[in-house]
Amino acid sequence: MAETILTEKTKPKRNIRWWPGFSILLVAVLAIVLVRAQTDWPFQRRNLTSARIIAATVIALLIWWTFLSRASNRLRLGITFGFVGALIVAALLFRVRGVTGDLLPILEYRWTKQSADIIPPKTFANASAAQLTRSVTNDFPQFRGPNRDGVLPGPRLETNWMAHPPQIIWRQKVGGAWSGFSVVGDICLTQEQQSENECVVARDLTSGKELWRHADKAHYNTTIAGEGPRATPTVVSNRVFTFGATGILNCFDLSSGKMLWSRDLIKLSGGKMPDWGVAGSPLCVDGLVIVHGGKGAKNSLHAFRAEDGQPVWSGGLMNSDYASPSFAILAGAPQILAFNSGAISGHDPKTGATLWQLPWGSGNVACASPVVVSDNQVLFSSAYGFGAELVEISRTNSEFAATVLWKSIRMKAKFSHMFARGGFLYGLDDGIFACVDLRDGSQRWKEGRYGHGQGLAVGDLYLLMAESGELILLWPTPDASNELARFRIFDSKTWNPIALAGDLLLVRNDREAACLRLSPSSK
Repeated sequence: MAETILTEKTKPKRNIRWWPGFSILLVAVLAIVLVRAQTDWPFQRRNLTSARIIAATVIALLIWWTFLSRASNRLRLGITFGFVGALIVAALLFRVRGVTGDLLPILEYRWTKQSADIIPPKTFANASAAQLTRSVTNDFPQFRGPNRDGVLPGPRLETNWMAHPPQIIWRQKVGGAWSGFSVVGDICLTQEQQSENECVVARDLTSGKELWRHADKAHYNTTIAGEGPRATPTVVSNRVFTFGATGILNCFDLSSGKMLWSRDLIKLSGGKMPDWGVAGSPLCVDGLVIVHGGKGAKNSLHAFRAEDGQPVWSGGLMNSDYASPSFAILAGAPQILAFNSGAISGHDPKTGATLWQLPWGSGNVACASPVVVSDNQVLFSSAYGFGAELVEISRTNSEFAATVLWKSIRMKAKFSHMFARGGFLYGLDDGIFACVDLRDGSQRWKEGRYGHGQGLAVGDLYLLMAESGELILLWPTPDASNELARFRIFDSKTWNPIALAGDLLLVRNDREAACLRLSPSSK
């Protein structure tokens, strides 16, 4: 009997086995719906879990289609290799420039230039000489303003931006950084990355013209964390103190930019580079400059004499994190507040000795500044599902005690900063604006998805730079957020703190900087 040879054409046709593919898709959709419904999970956790489900689904579908679908060889292999080829082409065309605050990837073409060119600022034609004169001469000399708390008494701002919109005075390309601006007199300063150099740049406030620049051979850059410095310059008298992402602490003359002294904190502390770069802005107290040291160092806080940079003390035994050190008077005692990995603590400004300490978090990153609520209460908050704690500091003779009054998951500040007013706490709870009652930590409201941006309380208003690059004006009360106006400034991710000097607002992200004039209120 002759043997029959079956070819692709003579083989009996079999129907494609669709049910495994549909089952995989159905399970994936149900899993993603379940993950998105976990409202107590941080957005980052929901996004990461969803991404893992999608990746596993794609792999499972490829295996099913290639080996188990019963489709013809030409169809199976054509679609499989076509899909793989499309992924290769996409990888050749695009790269991940960074991530959002919720860890969603940001794509750009591979030929896009990442570092900004040093070019003159663009001054806008509608910026007349009168507009370039500040109506109030307030300085903004450090991170989060004169009192380092993100709260300004004024000026009174116009709330009708349809009739009186913010006016862009100048706009400038800048190098990568998450630093903010400091303003003293007619000089504004920030830090930025230019190629392999970490730079401190001073500009004329009303024109954006560069006055002086200092460059250190240093470069921090990761896909997730971004590129360049993270800290904001601190200005005291005629001295500028800056802290780079690789741990270089510098002191300059404000007028000339001449370097007066420099210290390498990573080497001095005996630690190593933190995973997300050195991020704390220098704190100046009683002639000392205080900063955090390196990861894994023996001490977390280090103080230097502002005059000449000589070390004065080192204190704090916990591993330093990313929140800037701050100053407060609690229970009648001046102290440096340290928000570290695994602990919160208060320290003697003269010696660095630990006055009190409490455990913090569950290994989550700490970035947001503490909020002093009263003369003996301070609030700390961090994201990644942990929340906030209100701590009361008491004192008996020379002994201090710290007690947690309440803990709430209703305010989870990632790296934006909160403010307190009238017995209520306001801030971005995992990217959504929220109000918490300081009596018990209960949430009054949560509305407005602005992402992980930065803001300033100005009088009874709140200026919020959303992560999207849009400037938002709000009038927050215990009853509602009361959004009043919006003004688009940037079209890319904006994490940098903002600065307001009189009626001039300084804003920037890792690509551009701009100076805007905010109209004063006529009422």
